[in-house]
Amino acid sequence: MSTVAAASCDAKGAGEAGGEKKPLKACCACPETKKARDACIIEKGEENCRHLIEAHKECMRSLGFKI
Repeated sequence: MSTVAAASCDAKGAGEAGGEKKPLKACCACPETKKARDACIIEKGEENCRHLIEAHKECMRSLGFKI
C-alpha cells in the first residue's frame, strides 16, 4: 500500500473514533485478504492465486462493495 493510501486510511480511522461515521473506502477494506492476495500475485502470478482473489472479493462483498 502506498504511503498516501495508508495515510488516508489512518485519517479515516481517527475520524471514526471521534464519533464521525465516514463510509469505508475500498482501498482500506479487507486489509488481511488484500495483503495475502497481492503477495501471492507478485510471487506466483494471478493464475495461481484464484482462491485468494475470490476470498478478497467475498470479503469486499460482505462489506457492501459491488464486485
